[in-house]
Order: sequence, then C-alpha cells, then structure tokens
Amino acid sequence: MKLETFFEKFDQLADAPDALARMRRFILDLAVRGKLVVQRHNDEPATELLKRVQIEKSRLIRSGEIKKQEQLPPVGEDAISFPLPSGWIAANLGDVAVCLDYMRRPINGIERDRRIAGKDHSNLFPYYGATQQQGWIDGYLFDTELLLLGEDGVPFFDDLRSKAYLISGRTWVNNHAHVFRGIIVLNPFLMHWLNTFDYTGRVAGSTRSKLNQAKAVDIPIALPPLAEQKRIVAKVDELMALCDRLEAQLQERETRHAALARASLARFADAPTPANLQFLFHKSYTIPPADLRKSILTLAVQGKLVPQDPNDEPAENRGLKGERKAAKWAGPIAEKELPFELPPSWMWQRLGDIAILKHGYAFSSDFFTSQPAPFVLTTPGNFHEKGGFRDRESKRKYFSGAVDPAFIFKPGDLIIPMTEQAAGLLGSPAFIPDDGRVYIHNQRLGKLTFSDSIAPEFAFWFFNCDFFRGELARTCTGMKVRHTSPDRVLKVPFPLPPLAEQRRIVAKVEQLMALVNELETQLAASRTTAKNLLEALVNELTSFHEEKRDAHV
Repeated sequence: MKLETFFEKFDQLADAPDALARMRRFILDLAVRGKLVVQRHNDEPATELLKRVQIEKSRLIRSGEIKKQEQLPPVGEDAISFPLPSGWIAANLGDVAVCLDYMRRPINGIERDRRIAGKDHSNLFPYYGATQQQGWIDGYLFDTELLLLGEDGVPFFDDLRSKAYLISGRTWVNNHAHVFRGIIVLNPFLMHWLNTFDYTGRVAGSTRSKLNQAKAVDIPIALPPLAEQKRIVAKVDELMALCDRLEAQLQERETRHAALARASLARFADAPTPANLQFLFHKSYTIPPADLRKSILTLAVQGKLVPQDPNDEPAENRGLKGERKAAKWAGPIAEKELPFELPPSWMWQRLGDIAILKHGYAFSSDFFTSQPAPFVLTTPGNFHEKGGFRDRESKRKYFSGAVDPAFIFKPGDLIIPMTEQAAGLLGSPAFIPDDGRVYIHNQRLGKLTFSDSIAPEFAFWFFNCDFFRGELARTCTGMKVRHTSPDRVLKVPFPLPPLAEQRRIVAKVEQLMALVNELETQLAASRTTAKNLLEALVNELTSFHEEKRDAHV
C-alpha cells in the first residue's frame, strides 16, 4: 500500500484515539529507519559524510567558533534497534552536532519583563525553554538555525509528543533546553530522530525527568547519507502538510458536528418529544454522552422531560417522621436562589424539608482488614462520578469489629460522599446494593432518608444533575480536597414534582440513559475498530516500504 492510499483511507481511521498524532509519529518512524524514501547507490555514504563532519568540526574549533569538546566513545553495535539501511552509519549526536549549552543563559520572568518594558516589539527577540517559546527578551544569544532538545520538564516517554524542536534567527535560550547545531548534517533530520528516540534509561528523576548534557551528546544516531537526509526531510515536510490539511478538515467536521449537536439538544429541550429524540441519536453526528446525560437530567428536574398529567395530585410535602431540631439550613427560599421556573403542579422545598441526612461513624482502623470479614466498609471509593455504586472488588476493605446497628446499611439506602477524594465525587449518589454483603456507614458519608413525598430514585437523578452538583461545589470548603456538610446539602433548593410524575420521570430517564449507555458502548467499539484498522494499515504500509526498499538495494 502507498502512503497516498493510506491518507485516502483516513476517514475510516479518524475515530481512532489520537489518530492524527499516531499518523505523524508513524511517518517519523518510517523516516528515521530509512523506510520513507528509497536508498540510492550513488549517494555519498554516511561514512564519508562523517569524515567531512570531523574535518569541519576541527576547522570550527581552530577558528574559535566553537569550543573543543570531549571525545565520545564509539557507538555500540546494539545501540541502534534496527538494521541500518545501505549507506547509513551509527554515530553519536555529539559526533555530528556541536553542543552549545555553554552559550545559553536563563533570565527569570521578572527580569525579562523589566528589560522589555516600554520597548517596541520589533526590538524584541524570542526567549526559548524546554519545549517552546517562553516569552520575549531585548537581546539575543544566537543568530542561526538551532536544534533544541529539552533538558527537563519534557514528555520523554510520551511517543506522541515532541522532545526536540527547531528555532532560527536571532534567539535567546535558557538552561532548560540543550542547544545543538548540526555540522553539515541537517538539523531537521536530527530533530525527527530525537522525537522518535527511546529515552528509557537515559533520563533521571521520578517526578520531573531530566536529561543531562553527558547523556544527550552520546545519544546514538542512525545517520543516512546527506543526499538521503534531504530527501527524507522533504518527504516528511510533504506528508506533514497533508496531516495539517487532514487536521483542518477534522476540526471543520468537529465544529460542524458540534453545531448540529447543540441545535439537536436545544430542539429536544424546547420540545422533548419522541420525534425530536431521534435527533439526539442521529447517525450523521455524535453528541458526547456526557452532554446527553446532562441535558436529560436538566430537563428532568425542570419538569420538561415528560408531560404533566392534570389528574396527578399536586406536589405536597407530607413531612418527615419524628421531631426535628432547628437547623442552619432552614428558612424560606429567596427568589434569587431559584435557578429556573417550575410547572404549576410542582413546588420548591429545601432538601432538608423532605430529607434527613445522617453522618457516618469513624470506625477504628485497628479492625480494618483486606481479608473477608462480617462487614464491608463503605468509602468514597464506592461511588462512580456519574452516580452509582462501585464495587471495589480486590480493593474491598472489611471491618472485623463490633458495629452499632444504627450504622449498618440496608439494601436500597441512598448515600452520598461528603468529601471529594477524586474529581467529580462530591455529592455523587449511590444505592446500597442487595448483593448479600453487609455494608457499614463510614464517616464522611451521608445517608439520606426521605419523606413519603419523594421517590428515592427521583432524588438519585436530582443528585446527578448540574444544579445540585454546582450548589455543592459553590458552597464547599477546601482547595485540594473539597468537603461539604449536612447543612450545606440540606439547604439546596429541591424541585418537588407530584409523586406520580416523579415515577414517570424516573422511568423516562432510565430509558434514555440506557440509550446513552448503548451509544457510549458503540462509540468505544468504533474507536477500537478504527484503532485496529489503523494498526493493520500501518503494518501493511510498513511491509510495503520494506519490500520497496529491498528491491532497490
């Protein structure tokens, strides 16, 4: 298969995760392994090129243009992971490029701002760091094309992201990027090599990877003849331009689909009829499942998902059993607290008017165990971000001590986490499952008991809607780990429908959520299929280029 055919088939591959990034990486992999363009027997071999490089390096040292650098050991036989094509040779990066790290100079942001204040932009020069331009400065250190290789803060182990890049003209470079200039060899080819190189065992640091100069200059390079380098760079530029066009087309398609999706959501919101439902699951475009879920729940809690039935008894709060103490959350709901209008048969209540929220107990860790025991400890890890109970399975935590019956859950109890140990968990609801296990009510979890006016399943979906989650986010405390309290939860306004309508809403939401789940499964399958197709085409294309190269040897 030819690369042109590969690009023609891209529409079938676009759903693969990171499809374009993987295509760009594949092109570079072919390029630096001698599989992108054919080798020509009349090209000057890289062995002769390397001799010319050494002569030129000696001249530059004698003239004082560069500093003399330490002699590097020969490249090991196993340093290059693939057989070298005809005419190629293995060399160290420092053999074919001069390292100019001694010329770089860091200047902090405050000093740069002071130096450029009030100066015309035409008198400023780009200031570069590990992976990109960091700002501007009123002077320059270099005035030529250079290859920058990140020293630290670089995604060395992400195959799809760059580690090296080119700069040119009058520039300034700080000490977070190694500075190289190819001697006769092409900087763009060296850049492509460094962006595909495996840095395993070459960088240090667990949280912030660092590539020191000694480990940078002896990076092994598979060096082609200079003429072939030029053909490779030209072909890569040509194919990357194709990728750019594909990317623009994809962005245009995504923009168009996003507009269609917004229009479909708006149409369904204005009239949530079966006829308009088909636009939410249209084959021509895909609305993100997360957006569908949000839209469905927003309509549900606003009374727009199912029609009101004039035969329903209007909503009323039938009260909670037992005496209740005065609470901070109590009080009339101000007009400014109401986020939307309700149908005439609905009413606003504070959540505390229709529900009791009970805190859990701080069980002694002396009785925690990973071995099966009479009780299962319920934790924030038991919640899905979009609601629902998560079985911890192998990470399940048991409790072997005595437990007050008041802190033993019953199947069907509705609970929410009061502490957000992972993004999106604060207030996420879950029903205790009826799976034969005995779950206990741990601290920082809230158990909700409702009045007879509420179907717990309707409350479950309310706790998943943007309004409720937004209210908890607005009133919570803590920066890294967010916390809420019973008073903050119970103060949230609650849209109360007639009980019969609550049941119709729940049935409709569950029906639509099942469709969304099905769509999500189909999208995942589509991405997997596209990924597998991409890999198959890559393998076919690789075989084609290997056969083509062998035919010219």
